[in-house]
Amino acid sequence: MTARTKRRGIRGWIDKQAFDPDILGVFINPIYLVRRGLQKQLSLWSPSIGGRLLDIGCGNKPYQGIFPNVTEHIGMEHEALKERFGGAADVFYDGKTFPFPDAHFDSILATEVLEHVFNPDEFLAETNRVLKPGGSIIVTCPFMWMEHQQPHDFARYSSFGVRHLLTSHGFEIIEARKSVRGVTALFQVLGSYLRSVIPFRNYYLRVLAYVIFIAPFTLLGILFSPFASTDTPLYVDNLILARKQ
Repeated sequence: MTARTKRRGIRGWIDKQAFDPDILGVFINPIYLVRRGLQKQLSLWSPSIGGRLLDIGCGNKPYQGIFPNVTEHIGMEHEALKERFGGAADVFYDGKTFPFPDAHFDSILATEVLEHVFNPDEFLAETNRVLKPGGSIIVTCPFMWMEHQQPHDFARYSSFGVRHLLTSHGFEIIEARKSVRGVTALFQVLGSYLRSVIPFRNYYLRVLAYVIFIAPFTLLGILFSPFASTDTPLYVDNLILARKQ
């Protein structure tokens, strides 16, 4: 193995920790608590997702391998992001109309997308339109988080707000979870803030800074996580499993 190949392998492992972190991800992923919580809950809900899946705001499709019952995984992104995600997304849309016929999908996934949608009523109407009756949908969105992907960051949703949005657009809530709860939420938000102010541009220097300055707060978050109520008003992420009525 050449040094270059080894470096590529190390960097590939580090990049994998961004969305599918193992225990070592505690030290190099500044938003480990959010990503680990999301990954675990998606795995628990994976039996409910199958058939033809529409992954809205798919990015690089980090959750493509998590749903064993899916027969076709279609990733959709906004056309403004074609240059960034052109290699992973299958379809691009104009931000208004999904380019699919009615009742085309068995399942829908929309992770950390709703906060970037300026017109949630139109968005959820389209989501409902392309999903088959009885089809499952997973929606995740933050309640407490820093501004990100500016200027396309438009909203934060309480647990009541996101439930109301979904039920008022023809979805039945099957299960709702709050992720990264209590004091752990404060440590996670602090870690995210520290990531934003680390001055290094070099990839490996940034990772080293994560280990030194952010990992201790992640570890504290893990330490306090067992003490948080499942219905605490202080939390980071909403995770919703619903079905089309």
